Amino acid sequence: MCGRYALTISPEELNEILGIMDLEDFPARYNIAPTQPILVVVSEEARNKGSNLPERRAVLVRWGFTPGWVKDPKQFPLLINARAETAIGKASFRAAMRHRRVLVPASGFYEWHRPSKESGEKPQAYWIKPRRGDVVAFAGLMETWSSADGSEVDTGAILTTAANAAIAPIHNRMPVVIKPEDFSRWLDCKTQEPRDVADLMKSVEEDFFEAIPVSDRVNKVTNMSADLHDRVTVEKPPPKIKPDHGQLSFF
Repeated sequence: MCGRYALTISPEELNEILGIMDLEDFPARYNIAPTQPILVVVSEEARNKGSNLPERRAVLVRWGFTPGWVKDPKQFPLLINARAETAIGKASFRAAMRHRRVLVPASGFYEWHRPSKESGEKPQAYWIKPRRGDVVAFAGLMETWSSADGSEVDTGAILTTAANAAIAPIHNRMPVVIKPEDFSRWLDCKTQEPRDVADLMKSVEEDFFEAIPVSDRVNKVTNMSADLHDRVTVEKPPPKIKPDHGQLSFF
């Protein structure tokens, strides 16, 4: 799964990489957690008359997907992730997969290796970042939930897939990464149906990410400083395990 991540690059750098229109200034965020506002990139048809070129814009959504048909979000589970293998078949995500695919820019994400209780070992947090480049784009979904009084809340989730061999020793799931050459295809919900972008929803190559052991300070959402990325010494690294290629649940 993906339950924490960071976005620390400047708006100018993000605009250059993702081609976002009218991106306003925002602070570096080193510990983004569920229910907080997150930046996502959406595509909309060009406003210039006679042009069919897509435009991209950044919007803030609540990290925690709420389908439009939910009556009371307080009685509904917090969906921060959606399984790429099964999202199109789930009522919660089906409409968003067809009509509201987004990109979630990140500088990297956090994951925890959790040993068995019998081992007596403590969980170990890892900062997982791309080896090349300062930003990565996760595949995401967006939905606008409307209350009975007419107020609206934009919500989102990050798609995950089976971890590759490099990440599997830490956790059996990882975010789906969309490469720059595939940004337009992923965001194009007008001509690209879910089956047309199914090939993008897979684990990234094994050497794409670097996993750095970090302190358990990241466990607290109130800790938001850059030193969360500082490397710590791990006495016993996680054992090598096979990636999870099953399709068990959707969150």
